[in-house]
Amino acid sequence: MAVSLREYRARIKSTESMKKITRAMELIAASRIIKAQQRAQAAAPYARELTRAVSAVATYSNVDHALTTEPENPTKAAVLVIASDRGLAGAYSSSVLREAEGLVEKLRAEGKDVDLYVSGRKAEAYYKFRGRPVVQAWTGHSDQPSYDVAREIGDTLIETFLRDEDADGAVHEVHLVYTRFVSMLTQKPTAVRLLPLEVVEGVEAPADTDVLPLYEFEPSAEAVLDGLLPRYVQSRIWFALLQAAASELAARQKAMKSATDNAQELIKKFTRIANQARQAGITQEISEIVGGVNALADANAGND
Repeated sequence: MAVSLREYRARIKSTESMKKITRAMELIAASRIIKAQQRAQAAAPYARELTRAVSAVATYSNVDHALTTEPENPTKAAVLVIASDRGLAGAYSSSVLREAEGLVEKLRAEGKDVDLYVSGRKAEAYYKFRGRPVVQAWTGHSDQPSYDVAREIGDTLIETFLRDEDADGAVHEVHLVYTRFVSMLTQKPTAVRLLPLEVVEGVEAPADTDVLPLYEFEPSAEAVLDGLLPRYVQSRIWFALLQAAASELAARQKAMKSATDNAQELIKKFTRIANQARQAGITQEISEIVGGVNALADANAGND
């Protein structure tokens, strides 16, 4: 029993150390998620106004732009998957990867080849482990993204989309898979199409009785679209990165709180078992002492 007691005491000590680590990670995630939510909220007005501007130009200019033109027979699609760089965030990465797998299967069922672009080491490792090629990966920023990264991703995807149809790596569609932050308890994996552009966020169709405004484009509607549409794509990717960061931190806080609670339960369990082992050891020692005393008493009685 003494050996067993030492083992349980060692387990209690190691579990207490683990509990301190998970508690610290929970507090760090809780402190960062406030800033992540604020960044996402701060980016929302810009994304909304840019969407309105792009919608106005695309709707009232009657210009066919390469980024808004539907291909006649799309056969190639690119999918950007936004996951996390680190683990210990519960089912955060696995959920968004499951959503991406569903989208890839859907696109392939439609007869389209799929090129994968990923953001986050977890997504990169997922596809590398399965031997599936990734065209390009961006890592090291999942919980604190920057606009420079969003710009780089957006420029890469736009350049790929605008390549000649016969060029290597050219695609007809670009899709985005990320996790949308709903609340601290709910984060929803979401798949949207980026290109060709579907300007739908925050845009309401004008009623028949509304007076439509007149627009003048300088130097031309094409030049305005050339400037606005890349920014619109970048802003949507930026907003998705911010939403994913907030979702990752919320998932990590929830996972670390669960781990801390489980560690506390384990400590209670091991402490109870250790106490039982200690009491059993004491009982055994008392029984041995009593047995020895009785044996001595019987021996003395026999001599008499």
